Amino acid sequence: MTSSDEDLLASTRRALLHRIARAQRDGRAPSLVAAVQRQGRVAWSGARSCGEGRAPDDDTQYRIGSITKTFTAVLVLRLRDEGLIDLDDPLEKHLPGTGAGTVTVFQLLGHSAGLGAETPAPWWERTPGSLRPQLADVLGDRPKMHPAGHRHHYSNPGYTLLGSLVEAVRGVSWEEALRREILQPLGMHRTTGGPVPPHASGWAVHPWADVMLSEPAEDLGLMAPAGQLWSTTNDLLRFAAFLAEGDDRVLSASSVREMRAPAAPTETGSSGYGLGLQIVTGAGTVLFGHSGSLPGFVAGLWFDAEEDVAAVVLANVTSGPPVTTVAAELVRIVAEAEPRIPEPWRPLPEVDEELLALTGIWHWGTHTFTLVLLPDRGVRLTPSGGSGRGAVFTWRQDGTWEGQSDYYAGETLRVVRREDGGSVDHLDLGSFVFTREPYEAGAAVPGGVDAAGWRGLAD
Repeated sequence: MTSSDEDLLASTRRALLHRIARAQRDGRAPSLVAAVQRQGRVAWSGARSCGEGRAPDDDTQYRIGSITKTFTAVLVLRLRDEGLIDLDDPLEKHLPGTGAGTVTVFQLLGHSAGLGAETPAPWWERTPGSLRPQLADVLGDRPKMHPAGHRHHYSNPGYTLLGSLVEAVRGVSWEEALRREILQPLGMHRTTGGPVPPHASGWAVHPWADVMLSEPAEDLGLMAPAGQLWSTTNDLLRFAAFLAEGDDRVLSASSVREMRAPAAPTETGSSGYGLGLQIVTGAGTVLFGHSGSLPGFVAGLWFDAEEDVAAVVLANVTSGPPVTTVAAELVRIVAEAEPRIPEPWRPLPEVDEELLALTGIWHWGTHTFTLVLLPDRGVRLTPSGGSGRGAVFTWRQDGTWEGQSDYYAGETLRVVRREDGGSVDHLDLGSFVFTREPYEAGAAVPGGVDAAGWRGLAD
């Protein structure tokens, strides 16, 4: 990818540089790199460093920690899309003898399997993976902390299990599957399991003095699927573009959208977790991505699918600048200063007269709804006044529609015709009857319609 700074206003570029400069100074990071992508193109990149000579840039590797989990989740969903596993499968079906019980693949992806957050001592992030040669060494004597499926509890060992699942089903190492199935197709040639020059070195900065201590960079062994990878801002923006739009060489658009759907509620009202993706809502926006940290490094990747803006921030310090917050702020700076210009309105390429006849006003009892025709024979049902349940429905080959969100997600909308086979009697939505008039006489309204009809108080 090539940077195209001219795509952003000078004032926006200065605001971005100012934000990362403050982050590097206030967070006392030896170096910090950042980049912003808009509509699939790198719109800005910048770096700050305490050192003399060559400054880090968009090709300098940093360790990305738990952003690795998102890559592992993509590998698992590929197995599902190929029909090799089901997300509701218990892990034991494909990886027997782990001691994790009947936790499902879905629960592991969304951190709701109830497993512990960390491995038994010693601290796995700062010791060689050879100390944990077996899954039993990763899970310990008490792998489950909570009942499966009851709550979100972030688990690094859970993603180790998912990496082992990938290896068991694919018959190759997790790293080989990653390289072959994600990195090569997306052109992410600077994302690797170990550091490849040019790369940053990891440092700890003393909390009470401006002095530094070198941090070890350990090979995590079995824990690699939870946090092993090294990458660059350039490569991670490629990954962000894929997570926003999908890529049929890796994972379809519908599957990456599935990753962005909350899998289990978290204990904070403004955040959630999908399938390998963190979700943050606030100020009318929703950001998707992941944070990452390992001794010597912190990383953040966020994207706004609505505005089509993504940002990555990487720093080589154990604790310092809040890079996940900074990355989110970089997205906000661009989205607010230069909001995305909407695509021009265009009419549908063709019209189906039979579908067109279904549009307009419908009533569920005395509640009024509007049915609007969408591209690809989809429809949107919207309650009048903005209150009530509505949804977008996609067309099925059998002539029905499937709900895509909220209350009606997965529910079937169908047209019910009268005995003459032509005229429409009503729409059926999961047993709810929608008629052209409220409690329309002669229509198949459950419970029937009073033959006396509507009346006033005097009646």
